[in-house]
Amino acid sequence: MNADLHCHSNVSDGLFAPAAVARRARDGGVTLWALTDHDEVGGQAEARSAAEALGMRYLCGVEISVTWASRTVHVVGLNVDPRCQALVDGLYATRHGRAGRAKAIGEALGELGIPDAYEGALRYVSNPDLISRTHFARFLVEKGFAASTADVFDRFLGDGKPGYVPHRWAKLADAVNWIKAAGGEAVVAHPGRYKYTPVEFDAFFAEFIDLGGKAIEVVTGSHTPDQYREYAEVARRFGFEASRGSDFHAPGEGCIELGSLPPLPSDLKPVWERWL
Repeated sequence: MNADLHCHSNVSDGLFAPAAVARRARDGGVTLWALTDHDEVGGQAEARSAAEALGMRYLCGVEISVTWASRTVHVVGLNVDPRCQALVDGLYATRHGRAGRAKAIGEALGELGIPDAYEGALRYVSNPDLISRTHFARFLVEKGFAASTADVFDRFLGDGKPGYVPHRWAKLADAVNWIKAAGGEAVVAHPGRYKYTPVEFDAFFAEFIDLGGKAIEVVTGSHTPDQYREYAEVARRFGFEASRGSDFHAPGEGCIELGSLPPLPSDLKPVWERWL
């Protein structure tokens, strides 16, 4: 099973429409796919229809932004019902405030000598409610302020960088509860990206489990091969099921293409087994 259960369309901060992402996934050899747009399920009907027409199995998904210990964490929900009112209302509340944050990012970048960044980022946005740092990153690359979107985050927009503006997202308990209410499974997205101490990670995973979370991403485009092994061991230690996803946004913006990830370690239980 070539599963890719983490990627984005232009409904959030991806470059392509959901149906185009589906075609790219199929062309990459994906057989089980999920679109997981940030804090939004508006692309799910198009994604499912396209995936099934192309012969792939499909799981409805979402990636929810969470604030935990003053840092941003992402929790993926898999096999959710996108019509669940608790989920829809929770995502709407989570999206609220992105516009204000984006204007503040534009002001911060202006103070660094990068004018009109907010207006420039808007050119890449299909839904103004979902303007994100990725849209700013594309503008900065376009204008020659950085070599790549990854370079933008390293120099300007990553946590603690001069253009970073914090935002209070959903609580971990809220995100997990919305996913459970929608009949889905909560998955910690790309844990290798979070700058927590070992003690903080243990506390985070313990709380996630207490809330009903059961899975983490082990093999993902955001992880190095060493982190594949590190988070496979975390999955074993905590008894987590394992997920796999490229975190695809656009060609050349990530470390790996749809369908190109290595397999999960054979001793881990894939999160998708229960749904097949």
